[in-house]
Amino acid sequence: MADRTLDASGLRCPMPLLKTKLELSSMSPGQELEVIATDAGSARDIPAFLKLSAHELVSSSEQGGCFTFVIKCGG
Repeated sequence: MADRTLDASGLRCPMPLLKTKLELSSMSPGQELEVIATDAGSARDIPAFLKLSAHELVSSSEQGGCFTFVIKCGG
């Protein structure tokens, strides 16, 4: 179970990514953030951002146009 959930449903690119970055910056290392997004660009943008950051993508899934990411906050 994630420590926090960010519901970015209905938001258009780049808002889900920007809100994810903001939320992660207010979290402690090791905490997990669940992000829910409906913008298809999120499926590309969020994993690409995480590869360049200290954060870790724990899981990602897509069901009926709803994308869910679980991210472990890095140091």
